[in-house]
Amino acid sequence: MSQADELIAAFNRARRPKEQGAALDQIIKLADEFKEPDKQLQPIIAAIENAAARNQKLHPELSFELLLGRDDLLARIPQLRTTHVGLTLAKMIAAEEPRLMSILPNLPATKEKRILQALPEALGERWMKYALRLMYGNNARVVSQIAKVFAELGEEAELRAAIERSIREHSATSEMLIWLCKERDGAWRKLITPDLLTAILAAVERDQHRESRANRLRDLVLEDRELIADMFAGADVGVARDTLRRLLITPVFDELTKRSLLARIVKLYPELESMITGGQREEKAAPLVVSWSSLARRRAEHEELVKKKIPENTKEIALARSYGDLSENFEFKAAKQMQAVLGRRKAELEQMLYRARGTAFENPDTSHVSIGTIVTVRDSDSGKEETYTILGAWDGDPERHIISYQTAIGQALMGHKVGDVVTLNKDEGAGTFEIVSISAAPIDQVPVEAADAATVDAVNA
Repeated sequence: MSQADELIAAFNRARRPKEQGAALDQIIKLADEFKEPDKQLQPIIAAIENAAARNQKLHPELSFELLLGRDDLLARIPQLRTTHVGLTLAKMIAAEEPRLMSILPNLPATKEKRILQALPEALGERWMKYALRLMYGNNARVVSQIAKVFAELGEEAELRAAIERSIREHSATSEMLIWLCKERDGAWRKLITPDLLTAILAAVERDQHRESRANRLRDLVLEDRELIADMFAGADVGVARDTLRRLLITPVFDELTKRSLLARIVKLYPELESMITGGQREEKAAPLVVSWSSLARRRAEHEELVKKKIPENTKEIALARSYGDLSENFEFKAAKQMQAVLGRRKAELEQMLYRARGTAFENPDTSHVSIGTIVTVRDSDSGKEETYTILGAWDGDPERHIISYQTAIGQALMGHKVGDVVTLNKDEGAGTFEIVSISAAPIDQVPVEAADAATVDAVNA
């Protein structure tokens, strides 16, 4: 019996899809052994396609493997043809879209990557949005593979913007953050900021009941001695102070470990040493200029925490404790985790509200760029004009070009006059812009509750 006949016989003996896939891999590797491949292997194509269609409902991961093997064989031997015209990788991806997140981890890495590379063809314009959803699925391998797909398709900027948003909103998963920390050179360097450390703390707190996931991220922060230095490279001391406060209140590190991390920050900012030694009085934090409407939203969030969410969480802890055996009590662990998150958020809100100074942005000084002004700038190279409304610390809306005075662009514009040329760092890179006009922004509508609180703010000031 020739080797080609042995390979065909081995495939025909296979009864399970996994066995058929293994036999198909051998056929693909030794395809040159077949003297009449169109006659010898066309029945193999038909059998593979039938098995893939038959197993799609119960074993979709095996169907994907068979279909990818079929495509490899068709590519290797052009004389062969499909017997199932509608059975394509793109159509199977579209059909399995709801289950794809659970299917991908069961596939070999190379085949998983091929499926991800086929997302644009399968899902059209929706592919980026869906790929980003997959990144939140807590599959470390998928995170890395999707990043490569975005890079290969020239869409790194879109991915970078999405990751930056997830860091800012504290929604990035542990797997995403681990990948970013390990790949922090090159295209991802701009995302390595103090905000990343805050997002890491939020993720570890969120994953406390998933010890293996939380431990990987926690260990990375402790073992990578250069990570914190990279995060704080060039950061303002005020930003470092706020991050250090956040680190001080986190419950995810024991005191010894926390001191070690704090020491790494203090090494970069010796003037903050008094915050952890208690030897000197901490410098008074600068006030935050905020709109009355954003201040009202923060106050409402704080009130809901104090009057509703924290009391409800306390009841959940008491109820979970009554179930007994705390070491195996998932409800108790989840409730205690939420208690830490709520407590941290309450402390953050109280610190922010203490510093906040409300304003309606009436009568701003339009002789130069100031808080409460609308600024039009012209790109020195392209001549294209853009308009920014510069408002309070909590008033960002990038889609409407409303920015906080604390942002990099806001800080670069503040104090400049019409005719001045400034350098702005944007997503597409740094550029020079001329200030064309400065006008007053619309007055902020003052909610009743914020107006009633004006007297309190005046006293605090």
